[in-house]
Amino acid sequence: MAALVRLSSVCNRGARSLLFSNFLLARPLVSTRKSRDPPTLLAAQIHLSPAHHAAGSKAASLHWTGERALSVVLLGLLPAAYLYPGPAMDYSLAAALTLHGHWGLGQVVTDYVHGSSSIKVANAGLLALSAVTFAGLCYFNYHDVGICKAVAMLWTL
Repeated sequence: MAALVRLSSVCNRGARSLLFSNFLLARPLVSTRKSRDPPTLLAAQIHLSPAHHAAGSKAASLHWTGERALSVVLLGLLPAAYLYPGPAMDYSLAAALTLHGHWGLGQVVTDYVHGSSSIKVANAGLLALSAVTFAGLCYFNYHDVGICKAVAMLWTL
């Protein structure tokens, strides 16, 4: 019904009165807590001061930035490993892929493991898995053909 009333105002007074009317400009910005309270702006209820943020928000932001930076580095590292295979590239891939997997599985632990002791056990297991993965990749790079050559050998099959 309100849409029909507003539509009739367009027909009678033109589109300019509908778009710039006080009704449309003021109503979404105003909220009332109780019927007897005066209207307050919603922007006045949003707190942006540092006192309302968590203490670790800076560390979380830096961690998120590090994850994104590593993803971008991996986007460049994979084609570079194809073009310039070698020991330095093999160890770089081992470190970057292990860290990328560690952070990804860490988010799975954060999302799905509950309880303080369970979280500690899961994080210790994740750290052990990541250490064994990195050690295994380094062993493979040192004692075998390396990651780049192994992928090239798989592609030739």
